[in-house]
Amino acid sequence: MQGHCDESTLTEAGQLGASQAGVALQDLRFDAVYCSPFQRARETAGLILANLNHNAPPELQITENLREISLPLWEGLSFQEVEDQFPELYQCWRDRPHELQMPLVTPEGTENFYPVIALYEQAQKFWQEILPKHPGQTILAIAHSGINRCLISAAMDLGVIGYKALHQSNCGISILNFSGELGAPVQLESINLTAHLGEPLPHVRKGQRGPRLLLVRHGETDWNRQQRFQGQIDVPLNENGKTQSVQAAAFLKDFRIDRAVTSPMLRPKETAEIILQHHPQVTLEFNDNLVEISHGLWEGKLESEIEQEFPGELTQWQNHPETVQMPEGENLQQVWERAIAAWTHILDTTPPNPDGQTTTVLVTAHDAVNKAILCYLAGQPPEKFWTFKQGNGAVSVIDYPDGATGRCVIQAMNITTHQGSILDRTAAGAL
Repeated sequence: MQGHCDESTLTEAGQLGASQAGVALQDLRFDAVYCSPFQRARETAGLILANLNHNAPPELQITENLREISLPLWEGLSFQEVEDQFPELYQCWRDRPHELQMPLVTPEGTENFYPVIALYEQAQKFWQEILPKHPGQTILAIAHSGINRCLISAAMDLGVIGYKALHQSNCGISILNFSGELGAPVQLESINLTAHLGEPLPHVRKGQRGPRLLLVRHGETDWNRQQRFQGQIDVPLNENGKTQSVQAAAFLKDFRIDRAVTSPMLRPKETAEIILQHHPQVTLEFNDNLVEISHGLWEGKLESEIEQEFPGELTQWQNHPETVQMPEGENLQQVWERAIAAWTHILDTTPPNPDGQTTTVLVTAHDAVNKAILCYLAGQPPEKFWTFKQGNGAVSVIDYPDGATGRCVIQAMNITTHQGSILDRTAAGAL
């Protein structure tokens, strides 16, 4: 347990990972770089900056608001020592970390405090201080697992309950797009990218009892490229979409896949079939609840045509999607209910592997359906629909460490690095 202890330094593997992160980020231009004051973070920052293609990279700014979580009772102990010496507290930390209390020594005396709540407030303070300074700019923040999870949770207003919902690997990269200061809409472009480390997907947690689900969005179609609303019109993949599916297939080919479920529509079905060429033993199943949202009379139309025929409704969809009833189509609550029903059915009907290994299920669907599933898994309501980005051919990784009925962990989200960039450069087209 490291926490506020500043005695640990990077291992050789840690130094390599930091350099690899720098290479992955080397073509991005950063307007500011912020870092935790602890030496393991500062060493990581130095190696990242050394690998950027900047003639004069921004000066490293140290901030106390990127410090790791404070765990004063445990710092310096191994996880096993903590579990042996503090069994009840450790169980609380594992299952309900936001409820964990610890004594904190202050100049005024000793008081109990909540480490995760304090860390979440620290993350909020970081965003409140730095976002107003950098409108329209790109900033790099280099910190630690716990504070990074709180930074993401605070950005999307998840609260402390989301602390265990998001995983952060050493030198994993997450990308957030802010529309303004804290409290304004934010898009999570990607969470915990690790392919630059030679780990296409984050490792399965030792002792995991439940399945791993790989949630994939279909490859590009011509209507994606044209930004034409597809909905339930059965548009096939275009050539680029087929290429994206081949790239996703190569990305996943060395991972065991035990089951595959797809929307029956052409574009996800084709994507799944291309991925499964490397897994011929898997039979592709269909679930009608995974079909894309019905846009009704919007389908087949460009945004300009929708605005002309249904003035004001497109803006409402973009700003308050949960309030929109598509003309002769669905509303978001209907999509929510059937997408969650599909996800739950997949979990309920996936048996454990007889050999004791983690069962892996491929789920291939659509932008709106995937967004609904991810919001649900993160405990977010329909009004947060636009928070999660889903690129064409993107892969998200969801684990169930305590079994299919337990709490899930979003290990990684919207991985598109197999398409050649750390950024999601897929079509920004309509659903």
